[in-house]
Amino acid sequence: MSIPLAKLPSPDLLRSFVSVGRRMSITMAAQDLFLTQSAVSRQIRALETALGTKLFERTHRAIHFTADGERLFVSADSAMQQLQDAVGALQASRLAHQPVTLTASISFVGLWLLPRLPYFQQCNPNVEVRLSASNSIMDLRHEGLDVAIRYGPQDQMPAGARRLFGETIFPVAHPSLGIHQLDDPQIVSRSVLLEFEGDSSPCWNWDAWLEAQGWSGVKPKGVIRFNLFDQMIHAAIAGQGIALARRQFIRPMLDDGRLVALPTPHLGPKSNKVFYLLQRDAEPSKDARALIDWIVAEAKPTDQSEAAIRR
Repeated sequence: MSIPLAKLPSPDLLRSFVSVGRRMSITMAAQDLFLTQSAVSRQIRALETALGTKLFERTHRAIHFTADGERLFVSADSAMQQLQDAVGALQASRLAHQPVTLTASISFVGLWLLPRLPYFQQCNPNVEVRLSASNSIMDLRHEGLDVAIRYGPQDQMPAGARRLFGETIFPVAHPSLGIHQLDDPQIVSRSVLLEFEGDSSPCWNWDAWLEAQGWSGVKPKGVIRFNLFDQMIHAAIAGQGIALARRQFIRPMLDDGRLVALPTPHLGPKSNKVFYLLQRDAEPSKDARALIDWIVAEAKPTDQSEAAIRR
């Protein structure tokens, strides 16, 4: 005999009943349900009142099913397990297709990641990537981010970080300026220098570069300063002046002739900083793992080619 759905006892009461039945302990059931022991006891009594029958025999140290309680438990436990399995499957499916969120500096995203990302999407069409291009340091867990690309000294990389590549910095300019090498201080005197102020390291400072060439005190025609690296590079491509650039980000522009490298008599200040990857979870989701592995694989040739050039 069946009854209308509206007359079924509250699901909360049935959940507590099944939990007690599985554990045969009100105390352990309360822990499983994150309730107090007295709250679970009240729910069992409320269910017994609603059904008009005892479900458990209580002794000083243990509880046991009554005949009615065992009969109800067989059906309720099976139904509750099916619900657990169905809800778990739905949640797993939702989590499996959650966007993979990545934060990185604006220049890393714009100049290194975005030109490569279509290939990743072609190989992983079901992985949705959400980018947070920002120069701010964010807490991955608090912000709900999966992956971060950070930049800093090699010897200060945090535990768990994975090196991607270092940086090689040198002067570049658009071919329209007609400069093929920076080997004479007079070239500096008649040129506009583009300077990146987003990093105070000597390798990004034109005064330090000029001093390394023995040209201290040489004044350029003008200086334009930028707080964003990618803006400075766009200005260099537009022929607005000579910039100090990071080879790892501008390699395609050197290859297609949008920029030309300008050799100097002496090497300028070297950088000890690297780009590295941090992941929020020790065991990331399948989609996050796919993105992480792809970034590491893409970065490897960049790092190896620059190491070969330095040798």
